[in-house]
Order: sequence, then structure tokens, then C-alpha cells
Amino acid sequence: MNPFTPTFGTSPPLLVGRDGDLADFREGLQGGPGSPERATLVTGLRGTGKTVMLNAYEDVAGEEGWLVISETATPNLIDRITHEHLPRLLSEIDPRQTESHLTGVSLPGGFGADREVSARHTPRPGLRSQLNLLTDLLAERGGGGVLITVDEVHRKGMNDLRELGTTIQHAFRERRNVAFVGAGLPSAVDDLLSDEVSTFLRRADRRHLRTVRPEEVAAAIAVPIREAGRDITPDALQTAVAGTGGYPFMIQLVGLHAWRADSAAATIDVDQARRGVDQARRKVGQLVHASALADLSDVDRSFLAAMAHDDGPSRMADIATRLGVDATYAGQYRLRLIAAEVIEPRGHGLVDFTLPGLRDYLREHAASSHWGPEAALPPVERPALPGVDQERRQLPGPPDNTGGRGLPR
Repeated sequence: MNPFTPTFGTSPPLLVGRDGDLADFREGLQGGPGSPERATLVTGLRGTGKTVMLNAYEDVAGEEGWLVISETATPNLIDRITHEHLPRLLSEIDPRQTESHLTGVSLPGGFGADREVSARHTPRPGLRSQLNLLTDLLAERGGGGVLITVDEVHRKGMNDLRELGTTIQHAFRERRNVAFVGAGLPSAVDDLLSDEVSTFLRRADRRHLRTVRPEEVAAAIAVPIREAGRDITPDALQTAVAGTGGYPFMIQLVGLHAWRADSAAATIDVDQARRGVDQARRKVGQLVHASALADLSDVDRSFLAAMAHDDGPSRMADIATRLGVDATYAGQYRLRLIAAEVIEPRGHGLVDFTLPGLRDYLREHAASSHWGPEAALPPVERPALPGVDQERRQLPGPPDNTGGRGLPR
């Protein structure tokens, strides 16, 4: 069976590069109320393994004897926690799971009594009261706590997250064994924290998921292959590692497709690894790059298309020339895209893509997109880019120095 799992939210056969984060979290649970890791926000680009990290945090909590409530920041979050998760956990751990009431007495033929038995923990409102009751019961049993994880946090879930944050903050003040881990895109988390949220969310420990070191990527690919009964040559492993760019989702994609290249072969060679990398790059474009680009404005995407002309880091002067704008205007979009973590600075006046394979994806798709160059990449010097002039006309004045926050989306 192919050991690799390139499905969003599915834990890989070997999680690498995150040992320090998980060790810190374990220490936070063991350290008692007040440990900073008991309120954690995990951020990262698409495909960096945010949901996988939530799974790993939940596993650590389970190993430490904690109960887990796993949720996503979709509508009715608080209702689900209050009326589904907490009653379920209470019914599982409370030794007094049912209560009975005497409903009648019968005497003919002997003494007898009728009793009505009902469940004590029927769904009822009150997030804080239910959480308090659960932590009290755990304390009576001698230990453990409650971990609540929430995936895909964003401003749209503000009301539920505010109520959840307030409840957890009270639990912290009462030194209850409660922990919270939320995960989301960096821009979504920053947007959320800029609004009126509970203090504890602003003070939460931040863990930003980045790319994985080459030696860890090598282990993440080679170990599952060998444990599944096959092998991979050193050169093939090097090819596969380089093809991932250290990007966690690409590790699983490359592994999956290198394995599939010739599943009957006992050993994966360089040719199979190359085929795996090529196929993985096509898939990551469909699954990650398209979604990442969909969140950007037309001019943001035009900026990236202008970058795709280059085989390596792009000069800002060249990007401005290709867009037909001045350096100050281009610089505002540079700041926006850096904040969105789609690009990163690479020295004075240079920027490059953060997502592996995004340059190739843009070269394949920009020419046919309404926001991209009208001619094929990379020969075009100054492509016509619909949307640039229109957005410039919408500006109330010269671009400001606010990092692009005032620019139109």
C-alpha cells in the first residue's frame, strides 16, 4: 500500500520538522495552568500542515490523559461545543451517568416500586458551566484536562470565537486544566486579532509553520518507503527532496507519485523520482496555487505574473517596468504580497515566490487568465495587464506608506 497521504488534514506517516513545537506543547500541558503553550495559534501557508499540527496536538493531549474537542470555525461553533461535544464527554466520564426517580409503589402480591431512569447529561445550554463541570469531574478523577482545537479561524467566526475566548479566559483565571489551539492562514489570523477579541487570543503563543529542512524531508520520504517494503536510491532520494522545496504538502505528493511511477519495482530510482516530482508539481498547482491566487486581487496576480518572467528572484525595477507603473506603486503591492506570504524579500530590491512551483504554474496559466500577460511568458517585456489602470484610477491619491492596507482589493 502506498504510504503517502497527500490529502488536506490527513496526518502523514512520519511527521517531521515539528518536534520542538510538540515538545513545547507537551511541557505546557504538564506544566499546569499558566503555561503559555496552553493558548496557541498555529499559522502557515496552505499546505504547510496546519490541520496536521492540530491532529498532532490532539494526539499529545490524548497521551497526557486529556480529553479533546476538535472543531472548525464554521457557523454554530459554540452551539456544537455546548450541545454536542461537552454532553458527550460528560456522559463518558461521570460515574453518575443516570439518575432515577421513584414514580410509584405497588403492594398486591408483595412490595414493589416503579422507578424512572433518565440520563443526567441531556443537552443543555451554558458553555462555561458545562466546561467547568467537565474539568471538575476530571479533577475528581485525579487529573487530565480539556483541549479545544479550532481549525480555519477567521473574522467570519468572530462572534463564536469571542465567546469561546472569553470562556477559556475565565477557565485560565480559575486555573482549570483547559487548553486551546487554533489554526489559520496568517492573513486570516492577523485580521482576526486586529478586531475586538479576547485578550487571551492576542496573547496566545504563535507558531508559524515554515518549510522543512532537507534532512528532515529525506527522512519523511525514505522512512515510509522502507517501512512499506520498498527502497529508494540515494540519487532518487536527493531528486525527490529537491523537488519538494521543503513544502510539507509537496513531501506527500512527491512521495505518492514517485511510489506510483512503477509500483512493481522493488526500488525507486531517479527516473521514477523525477516523474513523481513532475506529477506532484502539476497536482500542487490544482490543489494549492489556484486557491492561493483566488484570494488575491487582479493587480496582485498581475504582479506575480510579472515575476514569473524570471527564472529566479525578480528585481522590483523589472516588475514595475513590466506592469507599466512607477516603483512606489509597485512597492505597495510588494508589501501586500509579502504580508500574504506569497512572496518574500531576497536581498535589496529582490523578491521571490514562497510557494514551490508557483512560478511554473503562473507560466502555464497566466497567458490564458484575464489578469495575466497577453503573450506567453517569459519573452514579454511590458505585457498589457488589464486591471492595473483601473485600480490606479480608484486610488484617492499617491500610494501611502501603510503596507497596502488602504489599497483596493
